[in-house]
Amino acid sequence: MTQREAPEADMLPGLRAAVDDARAKAAATRRRKAAAWEPAATDPVARVLVDIALAHLDRPFDYAVPASMADAAVPGARVKVRFAGQDVDGFVVERASTSDHTGSLRPLRRVVSPEPVLAPEIARLSQTLARRYAGARSDVLRLAVPPRHATTEKVPSPARTPAPLLASPTTWSEVEHAGAFLRHLTTGGAPRAVWSAAPADDWPAMVAEAVAATYAGGRGALVCVPDRRDVARVDAALTSVLPGHHHVCLTADGGPAARYRDFLAISRGARRIVVGTRSAGFAPVHDLGLVVLWDDGDDLHAEPRAPYPHTREVLLARAEQQGTAALLGGVARTPEAQQLVTTGWAHELTVPRAVLRHRARVEAVPAEDRSVGTRIPRAAYDAVRRGLTTGPVLVQTPRAGYAASLACDTCRAPARCSACTGPLAQAGPAQPPRCRWCGHDEAAWACATCGARGLRAPVRGEARTAEELGRMFAGTTVRSSSGDRVLDRVGPAADIVVATVGAEPVADEGYAAVVLLDTWLTLARDDLRVAEEALRRWLNAAALVRTGGHVVAVGDPAHPALQALVRWDPAGFARREVDERAQAHLPPAARMATVTGDLGALDDVLHLLDLPQGAEVLGPVPVDEEHRVLLRVPAPAGEALSHSLGDLQRLRSARKLDPVRIQVDPLSI
Repeated sequence: MTQREAPEADMLPGLRAAVDDARAKAAATRRRKAAAWEPAATDPVARVLVDIALAHLDRPFDYAVPASMADAAVPGARVKVRFAGQDVDGFVVERASTSDHTGSLRPLRRVVSPEPVLAPEIARLSQTLARRYAGARSDVLRLAVPPRHATTEKVPSPARTPAPLLASPTTWSEVEHAGAFLRHLTTGGAPRAVWSAAPADDWPAMVAEAVAATYAGGRGALVCVPDRRDVARVDAALTSVLPGHHHVCLTADGGPAARYRDFLAISRGARRIVVGTRSAGFAPVHDLGLVVLWDDGDDLHAEPRAPYPHTREVLLARAEQQGTAALLGGVARTPEAQQLVTTGWAHELTVPRAVLRHRARVEAVPAEDRSVGTRIPRAAYDAVRRGLTTGPVLVQTPRAGYAASLACDTCRAPARCSACTGPLAQAGPAQPPRCRWCGHDEAAWACATCGARGLRAPVRGEARTAEELGRMFAGTTVRSSSGDRVLDRVGPAADIVVATVGAEPVADEGYAAVVLLDTWLTLARDDLRVAEEALRRWLNAAALVRTGGHVVAVGDPAHPALQALVRWDPAGFARREVDERAQAHLPPAARMATVTGDLGALDDVLHLLDLPQGAEVLGPVPVDEEHRVLLRVPAPAGEALSHSLGDLQRLRSARKLDPVRIQVDPLSI
């Protein structure tokens, strides 16, 4: 042995001892882990939905339940599992005694919380919606179950308050067949109705009485409305009909802690009445007996996140799966709601024609009748003047701001920016025209066509409208409601309220008159649902009149949507829309889906997709920086289309192809 080798030989015994010690420690660790992984004595298998939005992995996976977690890993609990080399979140959906997996099962890493936040009916609903919308269950569950708030979870929910004795319903007295509907709710039945509210109806009180009838029968209820203002109105109505603490409101306004607290109160059964916006459609209400959807035509009911479910379809799926009653209400009626009546799935709840004539007088006047000197015709001016003698008057205008667009006062050419040729607008009467593209101020603008310097506003916003009305009705208070200055309520004072669409405040005693301006602008959008949406907006504003009020719409009286408004016939208009769309093979007579992505990805889609019989492929067409393909099938083949798109997503996910965005039944095409 050389001198260099001698020190290394002396080190060998120490290295061997260190290696032996490490091996002994590793063996001890494995024995401890093996002891910790001792399977539970009862139902040692947990089926877990893993929070991974990969279509080909969208199914429950089996994991072993260690004995130490046997009591905590209940169905619905949040857990951590090892998946693809990393720790991921998941929900236990089922405990079982055996597994189809032939190898050894990995154990659960830990139980994040033993709170069963995923109810079995919501787990089934997530599967139904994922199939219908060709999405992943994990994406649906992100919409259904709010994030955990550990501190809130430790606080027990309040005890459930017994249902009080209820008085006989009064707000439904003039609605045909409403008495039978409410009796069915009280006795535990599952009636289904499409309800058209009338002018001057207190619809929040009517919803509250339907909920109270269900609650009196020992069942829970779920109410979904478009926005927080509607939530506040239904909340107040429920508090009046059911004094005490019987319901919760699920909105994002209170913050994550308050939302999770209210969610737990529902999940634990402490509260069985829920009011909220679209995410409340997934609330795990115990003994659910009634689902209510108000104004299903509002685009706020369309979820903007994948898989893009609509609140109407969420609630209808729950009504089918859980055998509950369903009430789709609104002042207007969508073709989809009318289709439910046509197919016999639901019955109509409406007021007689004589009651409608008594509630409000509606007329349409042409915009060309400008005898007063402004864009407000004489009939509209007279309606405002007479209305101010008895109460407030509402004026609806489709645009916010002051002057949304400008044109030459001489030749009517659009006013353009001298720097970038962008469109000019004016934010206020004392402000110079400004380019909407580059922000350049045009203090000395001159028309490039004729050289004139005068400007006119072909499209005027609520601020300019309020200014004009203030000059016409001197001494009258004019209030604006739009944008970030939305009024919730106004009193009985004889004021003029100028509001944009959706920002109309509720008058305590109803409006004496309602004027709908620039209806042509509402109808000018290029969209399949433009007439349907225009009528919905007008009816929602017109319904705010008091009994005996006057409604004037300024526009083309011959337009079918304005004719439906004058007759107050949303059901007839919806039937007409259904018939016309059936002839054009459009929803709801057909089912549609859009696939958006790069041209190469769309080419892969068309080669891999196994379309059902009778399917049509339209496109691709450019959309922004991408392209889109439209798929159309007859309504009976809608389920087959969803199934084909789901198979496509799983295949593309497994092959790691370029992503595409799939929307089934998009709100707009």
